[in-house]
Amino acid sequence: MSTDQHGRPRAGAVGFSRRTAWDLACNPLAQAVARAGSDGRRLLDLTESNPTRCGLHYDEQAILRAFSNPGALAYAPEPRGMHSARAAVGAYYAEHGAHLDAGQLLLTTSTSEAYSFLFRLLCDPGESVVVPAPSYPLLEFLATLDDVDLESYELVYHDGWQIDFTSLAAACSSRTRAVMLVHPNNPTGSYVKPHEAEQLNEFCAARRLALIVDEVFLDYALSPPPGTGRDVFTFARNREVLTFTLSGLSKIAALPQMKAAWMAVSGPPAQQLAALERLEVIADTFLSMSTPVQLALPHLLEQRRTIVPQLTERVQKNLAELDRRLAAQQAVERLAIEGGWYAVLRIPATGADDDFAVALVEGAGVMVHPGHFYDFRREGYVVVSLITSQDVFAEGIALTVAAAAAM
Repeated sequence: MSTDQHGRPRAGAVGFSRRTAWDLACNPLAQAVARAGSDGRRLLDLTESNPTRCGLHYDEQAILRAFSNPGALAYAPEPRGMHSARAAVGAYYAEHGAHLDAGQLLLTTSTSEAYSFLFRLLCDPGESVVVPAPSYPLLEFLATLDDVDLESYELVYHDGWQIDFTSLAAACSSRTRAVMLVHPNNPTGSYVKPHEAEQLNEFCAARRLALIVDEVFLDYALSPPPGTGRDVFTFARNREVLTFTLSGLSKIAALPQMKAAWMAVSGPPAQQLAALERLEVIADTFLSMSTPVQLALPHLLEQRRTIVPQLTERVQKNLAELDRRLAAQQAVERLAIEGGWYAVLRIPATGADDDFAVALVEGAGVMVHPGHFYDFRREGYVVVSLITSQDVFAEGIALTVAAAAAM
C-alpha cells in the first residue's frame, strides 16, 4: 500500500486496520521448504499435524452415513447448538467424571472460534489474557484480531514441566481478565497437576480471573501423569472459578475437516449463568456450525473409540524409535512427555534454531519446527510430530539426530 511520510494512505489507496499489519514475507524456513518443493526434492516431514494424512484407518461408511440424516434439509437454528449434539458432548465428559447439563455446553466450528467468543466475552479492547510459554503460536493472531493483548507466563522444566507461579503473578495486571491453560500443553505434552489446579483456582479467585482451558489433546495420555491418580482429569468439572473448557473433533476423533468444537462452562452458578447468557447472544450472532455437522456430531464423536487407540499406538512406537536413536549418542535429549502428539528435543545451542531447521531441510531433506515457533525463549530446541507415519519418522529422526550431533 502506498503511504505518505506520516504512514497515512495516499489518495486512492485503501487503508487497512493496524490489527492486520502482519509481516507476510516468507521466513527462511518456509523459503527453504519452497525451494525443495520446486526442485522436486523429497522431504521427510516431521512436523505433520494433519491426522487425515497419516495413514489412519477411518470407518468411512459410518462417517458418510452420519451425513444422510433428512433433518439436514431443515433449518431450525439453536444458538448454543442442537440439544442432541450437546448431549453427546455431555456423555463424553461424563466418561471423564464431569457431569454437565447440556445447557452448560456451547458448540462452535473450532476451538479458534471458541477463543474468539471468549475474548469478546471477557475482554474490552486493550485488556489482556495470560498464556503459557511454550505454547501454540495461533493464539497471538486470534488475540490481535479481537484487540486483546497477550502476556506470557512460563512453564519451566526440571525433570518434567511445571507452571512457574512467580512468572504467572508477574504477567498479571489490572488489565488481566483470564488465565489460559493447555491441558496437556502443545508442544510440551505436560498435563496440569492436581496441586497446580488447586493453586490456579486460588490464584484466579483472589484476582477475579476466569480460566480458559484447551483440552484438545486430553485423551492422548501416554501414561497417567504423576500425581493425577489413575485417570487424567478434565477442567470441565472445575467449580471453584469461572472456567471455560475447550475441545473438539479435530483431535479427539482426528476429524479436523468436520469443523466441530465446543466449550463447557463451569464454575460458581451465578457467574456461570451470566457467562452463558452472554455467550448465547454471541453465538446467535454468528450461528456458524452447519446443521449437517451438528446432526452427525454424536456419530462422529464415537469415532474416537477407534481413532484414539490408533494414534496413541503410533505415538508410542515413534517415541520408542526416537529413544532408541537417542540412546546411541549424547548430543540430543528428549524432554519428558506425558501426552499429546509432539516431542521436544534439546539440541546443542551452537546457533539459532532457525538456522538448524533450514540446514536440515537443505542438507538432509527433513522438516522440523524450531523452538521459537512455540515461543521457547532460548535457542537449542526443536519440536517433532509423533503422529507421522512410522517409516517417515524413523528415517527423518535418524537424519535429524545425526545432524544435531554433528553441530
